Amino acid sequence: MTQATARHILVETEAKCDELKQAIENGQDFAEVAREYSRCPSGRNGGDLGSFGPGQMVPEFDQAVFNSDLNTVIGPIRTQFGYHLLEVTSRS
Repeated sequence: MTQATARHILVETEAKCDELKQAIENGQDFAEVAREYSRCPSGRNGGDLGSFGPGQMVPEFDQAVFNSDLNTVIGPIRTQFGYHLLEVTSRS
């Protein structure tokens, strides 16, 4: 079964998500931004979600994780929880 590892940042608004994505693209560290701004408990660990397979996350996440380039900041991705920035760190 395919497995992926990823990290993410969860915020309340699309505007905040866009702002943080720009900051990361301009050189800020993804993990540091996650620790400071993410509303998800994973933020304490730099947004690390660990390893998971298809169907273990919400559909919007699955679509992004299993169809995007590695080590690229993706988003905003809207889910029932809010807006996410996502970075897939590995897939096998």
